[in-house]
Amino acid sequence: MRIAKDDIPVVISVPGATARQKVDFGDVTGYGKMGAEYFSFGAGTDITELLHGLENDSCQSPHWGYVVEGSITALYTDGRKETSETGDLFYWPPGHSVRAEEDTDIVMFSPQKEHGAVIDHIRKKTNS
Repeated sequence: MRIAKDDIPVVISVPGATARQKVDFGDVTGYGKMGAEYFSFGAGTDITELLHGLENDSCQSPHWGYVVEGSITALYTDGRKETSETGDLFYWPPGHSVRAEEDTDIVMFSPQKEHGAVIDHIRKKTNS
């Protein structure tokens, strides 16, 4: 799920300040501590191969985030693709990979335990 900034409903608009809020933007039920992450991807980066060996060869952690700059595509195990661009909010449920369409920076919030396991898996594959 993605939403452009201008499509987020305005809930407060006063001189000098505007607040936008999209409710029901994913569900955190059952997850413990959350991690905050800043990722930078070079144009053409696709992490699909790095996820091989995980359940369904995909990331099994949900993510909530914001595209600071660039364009990134979530590739879902059911074949769907969803591209988020500069200024978009996104929610990626479990069962995805990602590919950067151009140099891209994103900020994400993810369940620490679940995404930590994915990061550890990728680190082992890249020896980093």
